[in-house]
Amino acid sequence: MEPKVDFIIAGAQKAGTTALFDYLGDHPQIGLSDVKEVHFFDDEARDWAAPDYGDYHARFGLSDRTKLWGEATPIYLYWKNSLERIRAYRPDIRLIVLLRDPVERAFSHWKMEYARGVETAPFDWCVRRGRTRLFDAQPWGWHREFSYVERGFYGEQIERLFALFPREQVLILQAGALDADPAATLSEVCAFLGVGPFPEVRPRRVHEARDIAYPSRLTPEDAAALRAIYARDMARLQALTGLTFG
Repeated sequence: MEPKVDFIIAGAQKAGTTALFDYLGDHPQIGLSDVKEVHFFDDEARDWAAPDYGDYHARFGLSDRTKLWGEATPIYLYWKNSLERIRAYRPDIRLIVLLRDPVERAFSHWKMEYARGVETAPFDWCVRRGRTRLFDAQPWGWHREFSYVERGFYGEQIERLFALFPREQVLILQAGALDADPAATLSEVCAFLGVGPFPEVRPRRVHEARDIAYPSRLTPEDAAALRAIYARDMARLQALTGLTFG
């Protein structure tokens, strides 16, 4: 049987996935893809009726079975059908999800897109009237860049995740925990993956927001509006996982 990828960091964007990927690269029993975000299971150009995994596997050194192999593409938790495609690929795969306060996540996402030049509109417009831009996207209702609000509906996304994978195959972490106590969080990850502990953990910061003049700040009004949008979904997340934000 052809060896397959063992685990995926599937989300959420702007919640510490890059830092976790960077940490895991130091572990002697873990191998990683040659790029952080492989973007395989969200690739709409592929024939998903009969997928060819050859170029996906070429991103890894899967012939070395002394290691567990994984990748980190944080759009998978959000993107339509990505989780279903992962399940079809390997039903027993292990999935790691990092979650961050969805309001803070949305603003961090907007800052990233603004700094990249993809976004030109102010944050308050983007999370209100700007949400209609998703209706012009393909697939309809999903957008890679402008999904500031939508990616924060964790309850909906985790519910779908748990419908596809047994809970024992899923590790859900809070982004703040990796910042506050990386050694403890990484110990949890190692136990979940079934590898030995890190020989040492050097705290680090990865991919902080660019220091430029942003035209918006996260105002109390924006935060309150977003908390109202997320209220029902946050209740769903708490019922599923015990986690809540804000």
